[in-house]
Amino acid sequence: MKKLIAIILITLSAHAFAQDKAKALLNEVSQKVKSYENISLEFKYTLENISENIKQETKGDVVMQGEKYRLNILGVTRLFDGKTMYSISAEDEEVTVSNTIDDESDAITPSKMLSFYEDGYTYNLDIKQNINGRKIQYVKLIPIDSESEIKELLLGIDAQTKHIYNLIQVGKNSTKTTLTVNSFETNQPLSKTLFTFDANKYKDYYINKLD
Repeated sequence: MKKLIAIILITLSAHAFAQDKAKALLNEVSQKVKSYENISLEFKYTLENISENIKQETKGDVVMQGEKYRLNILGVTRLFDGKTMYSISAEDEEVTVSNTIDDESDAITPSKMLSFYEDGYTYNLDIKQNINGRKIQYVKLIPIDSESEIKELLLGIDAQTKHIYNLIQVGKNSTKTTLTVNSFETNQPLSKTLFTFDANKYKDYYINKLD
């Protein structure tokens, strides 16, 4: 009995130690991200569902400054100026405008991508991998909300730079999405109008106002 109790205590202690290390690592990443005036990323986005025989890959880029961002993916530019979202589709010649941002959504938006883990998750250190000469430490995150559509997340962190390398999201419907950062630049000179929607550029577009 004493041996069993000792094993349980050792296991709990190891688990607590791993949680503390994970928290410390995430804090380092958060502080690093918040120290930058702006961040520019190029990334690859992959969606997989083996049971449905689905695998899709696409590339995109995003510039973030505080809550503001300009995201280009799948032929659509999503522009958020801090209050209003503009989704601009050149193919459809349409701009969708929304003033309602769902903060309670599971969706990890660009403005949350580098800090989403700060609330709503339990976490623990996972595997460490050597990827193209970089040591990537993974942290596993489990949503606290039992009704979340997300089963788990794996956040890959470059052990040297403390930058996010990739984010793997596994849904309860077995869909896995992976966002891999191909380039990470900070404190770049940005146009003052980068996050401003210029209606004059889209006079011939259909404006779809949702709110």
